[in-house]
Amino acid sequence: MIHDVQAVAAEVIRKTGKDKPADAALREVLKQIKDLAPFDATEIAKTVFLYYRWHVWLREERGVENKMRLAIRLNQRFQANNASVPLAELREKAVPAWTAEEMEVTDEWLLSLQREPKLWLRAKRGTAESLAKTLFAADVSPLLPEAILYRGEEDLFKTPEFHAGEFEIQDIASQVVGLVCAPQPGETWWDTCAGEGGKTLHLSDLMQNKGMLWASDRAEWRLTKLKRRAGRAKVFNYRSAHWDGGAKLPTKTKFDGVLVDAPCSGIGTWQRNPQARWTTEPNDVRELSEIQKKLLTHVAPSVKPGGKLIFSVCTLTRAETTEVVEDFNSKFAAEFEPMELTNISSGGQPTAATKFIWPQDLNGNGMFIAGWRRKKV
Repeated sequence: MIHDVQAVAAEVIRKTGKDKPADAALREVLKQIKDLAPFDATEIAKTVFLYYRWHVWLREERGVENKMRLAIRLNQRFQANNASVPLAELREKAVPAWTAEEMEVTDEWLLSLQREPKLWLRAKRGTAESLAKTLFAADVSPLLPEAILYRGEEDLFKTPEFHAGEFEIQDIASQVVGLVCAPQPGETWWDTCAGEGGKTLHLSDLMQNKGMLWASDRAEWRLTKLKRRAGRAKVFNYRSAHWDGGAKLPTKTKFDGVLVDAPCSGIGTWQRNPQARWTTEPNDVRELSEIQKKLLTHVAPSVKPGGKLIFSVCTLTRAETTEVVEDFNSKFAAEFEPMELTNISSGGQPTAATKFIWPQDLNGNGMFIAGWRRKKV
């Protein structure tokens, strides 16, 4: 059966709001269509996200369908020639006005937000070249050994390689976090805000499935998804535990490394998730900044002398990045010292103890990473 892509996309948009993100509405609507071809599903998703990427430009149009058609035309012109949209117009329309008060807003970042997002995969250690050849339309990153840029249109979730656990869909910036952690086989690590486990699985792969890896989250359903993903990826060296982020920790274990991939405003994902530009508010930034500070404070005692504490967020606001680092340094200067991070873009040479990754840097999400090492007594 042939489905009207724009009609389905319009239905998704009408179901979307602050309390229901576009991706959730998309899953809800597509789940009801039993005979939808993978190509049509991809086009529906692209149309929905285009609508929000060009949201402010569409305000004068009447009706969702007319707005979608205008968004498609604007996008086609922009992808063919970025200069078709003046930079002054991007500054006025691409992001909410409050953004400039919370972070640096550059022309390069604004241009990146309006480009089509890339799809990145993470291959199992040492298999990227062979996997890229198997999948076709796929290229291994020259900077990250297991990162694959996928340009094809096949439904990757249905491939035998996916079901065999040969790769995960994981943004390249998230892969950088795992490489900065650099856990070694036999060590003990804790992924404190594991979510559905993307970084947990990467840490396990880097550890060669040896040692012990704790994964915790405040949502039990995410840990259930992690269990399924870990089974497919044949990850055996982890255990999961519920943790609400409070002072009472799920374990008394002391760790060689602790990763705090904290809840954040997600501004670094605004290229991939454009609807969030119009639902995120300054109050969210401030509230999440306080949560991040508390998380670091709570987990710091779990790091062994000589061990690592890594903080990462997929956002770029000062309150959730440098201000969190300054707060931690003011509280724990006697116990922790800033740790030089691996600079992926310069062949693995060490760099500063904090790092911003902008979407235009790696054609992925925006990310901030900071690291400390606990002083040896």
